[in-house]
Amino acid sequence: MTFEGGEGAGKSTQVRRLGERLQALGIEVVTTREPGGSPGAEIVRHLLLSGAAKPLGPLAEAALFAAARADHLDVTIRPALERGAWVISDRFADSTRVYQGAVGDVDARLIAKLEAVTVGPTRPDLTIILDIPAEEGLTRAAARSGGPADRFESEGLSFHRRLREAFRELAEREPERCVLVNGRQDAEAVAEAVWQAVSARLPLGTAAGGATP
Repeated sequence: MTFEGGEGAGKSTQVRRLGERLQALGIEVVTTREPGGSPGAEIVRHLLLSGAAKPLGPLAEAALFAAARADHLDVTIRPALERGAWVISDRFADSTRVYQGAVGDVDARLIAKLEAVTVGPTRPDLTIILDIPAEEGLTRAAARSGGPADRFESEGLSFHRRLREAFRELAEREPERCVLVNGRQDAEAVAEAVWQAVSARLPLGTAAGGATP
């Protein structure tokens, strides 16, 4: 399963909390992130978040995200799924759909082709979209990092407002997979809402063998 949302929405915190709760049930859990999640993909992460690839434009960034995702899947995600572990990823292919597609204006057909080649059938069973106003998310992100904003955090407010709307539209378009959760609540309340969604939609009584991330 995956967590998505704008900057500062609290994805990393909720990935950790959910992972710990599932482990307490005796379920093997692998928590990971994008871009990154494998040695090769972490190298691409630095290139992307440093802003070094920004002058090349959203299309080039989408291709780099796809390359990192392919390595992430091959090295981390698919081996974990094959042994019956749950995989929880902080961002996945939906972020490319939104950041480079909906907001970056890369043709949706090209995004879909990149996703088909890299992701194939290894798609999330459940995606939690943490929804938070752009202004609040950016304030949280700045407080969290304590340093200069990364490539995407440094974009203007209109960019982040468009991100939020694109994620909300995704939740409306794919309700069988996506659950929109109010990220403005305190972390404990968000974690409980996430748990309710997981409990309702995924088989907690098994080790989720063969489940997608």
